[in-house]
Amino acid sequence: MPVSEFVPADVNALAVAPVAIVLAAALLGVLVEAFAPRRMRHTVQLVVAVVALAGAFLVLALNVPTVMGPTLAGALVLDGPSIVLQLLLLLMGLVSVIILSERFDGRIADAFTASGASVPGSHAEGVAERMGSTTEVVPLTLFSLAGMMIFPAAGDLLTMFVALELLSLPLYVLCALARRKRLLSQEAALKYFLLGSFASAFFLFGSALLFGYAGSMQFRRISEAIGMYPGMNPLLVLGCASILVGLFFKMGAVPFHSWTPDVYQGAPTPVSGFMAACTKAAAFGAALRVLYTGIDAARWDWMMILWVVAGLTMVVGSILSVTQTDIKRMLAYSSIAHAGFVLVGVLAFDVTGVGAVLFYLAAYGFSVIAAFGIVTLVRSRDTGAEATSLGQWTGLGKRSPLVAGTFAFLLMAFAGLPLTSGFTAKFAVFSAAIAHAGVPGAILAVLGMICSAITAFVYFRVVRLMFSPVPEETGEGSGVGVLTPSLGTTSAITLSVALTLLLGVFPGPLLQLMSSFSLFIR
Repeated sequence: MPVSEFVPADVNALAVAPVAIVLAAALLGVLVEAFAPRRMRHTVQLVVAVVALAGAFLVLALNVPTVMGPTLAGALVLDGPSIVLQLLLLLMGLVSVIILSERFDGRIADAFTASGASVPGSHAEGVAERMGSTTEVVPLTLFSLAGMMIFPAAGDLLTMFVALELLSLPLYVLCALARRKRLLSQEAALKYFLLGSFASAFFLFGSALLFGYAGSMQFRRISEAIGMYPGMNPLLVLGCASILVGLFFKMGAVPFHSWTPDVYQGAPTPVSGFMAACTKAAAFGAALRVLYTGIDAARWDWMMILWVVAGLTMVVGSILSVTQTDIKRMLAYSSIAHAGFVLVGVLAFDVTGVGAVLFYLAAYGFSVIAAFGIVTLVRSRDTGAEATSLGQWTGLGKRSPLVAGTFAFLLMAFAGLPLTSGFTAKFAVFSAAIAHAGVPGAILAVLGMICSAITAFVYFRVVRLMFSPVPEETGEGSGVGVLTPSLGTTSAITLSVALTLLLGVFPGPLLQLMSSFSLFIR
């Protein structure tokens, strides 16, 4: 038999350069951990990460026309949505890295334990504390961010699965590294790992079924096969359902949301913000890729599933947020509700819906990073731990009106009040669903507005607490103070808040940009 000649795949170096830069910085961070003196690691890691993320952003932003199209034999596809999402992930990742590197001028240890492998309170942990806090969280974050950048740009299911694992594995470790409440942190990481493993297994199983159906894992080939063999083929239906399970898990969509409140509460707070913004953006980007370019021809076989999931996600997230007494759990259920709002835009199946989803991910991402960043600043004076109980936030407006006012503004953005990015984002996704998804889209939009009103009650309750006087008989909240962050963290939170305001007052340019980058390449 003749031996076929190996033909190397064409590589667009500029297209893969942003991901390569982030991965190279992550590998360099590992070497820094191994060889750099302990006292220098924090500064070196932060500089490497910031330079790499800023450099990758500039390389991609300055070469958009050049990088357009498939590369690596179709394993990566750089089109409008994937380029926008990669730029967005780089910018949000940069803000997140700066916040998670906060050390409060060395007076108080950062949010991460100095020795994740040590027993809490043990002698080994005490020695590690005295030697200085660990900094391997920065390369772990960069590894995860690289996977997130590949996830929405994957041109086939195998590449998407590799990206899913690359973004997930570092997050499992990061979630277990909280400095305080270590057992809660480790429990959250274990739950995230176990449930994430099941979700990955579903995704891989669905990939195998679709490969058996279409004879290829490339989205373009799968779409062509669906057009050639119409009908409810069991391999196709089960494959689509299994793939959606894996994606719903990463979105935090109901009924695959149970990990979200526990993980957000137990993980270090900067990691919770990073996950709420970047993981959600990457997951929805991958969902758009699969739904719009892979299994779109069979949409009527699984469209009802998305309608039900979107409705349940909005309802469950908004109603359960009312019952929360922990600020991080409240933001977690808020994140679930927002996932439902974004799904409403996905169901439009039109370029306006894609543009609305991209805008929503940008608006919500920067707002939630800033919100979790502020949570890291509010601390108990007695223990130094974060004041996550809602009762501890009572009277915060009197002690720190700037922090309380900023947090109130972010909550108003989550509620979707006018002159905030949240209002524009919700209006965009709901209007796209009404215009292009027919009666189901209109029903989901109305349901979304009702759920927005429910979550607004939750947010206004927190605002009322912050600007209420502390009851003298209880003194609740009197033992809470606000730490002064470094210039980097202050700048990161300020930038996020400014973008939240700017996208609410002048949303036109970004909406127009998102609309012009809403076409997928198969």
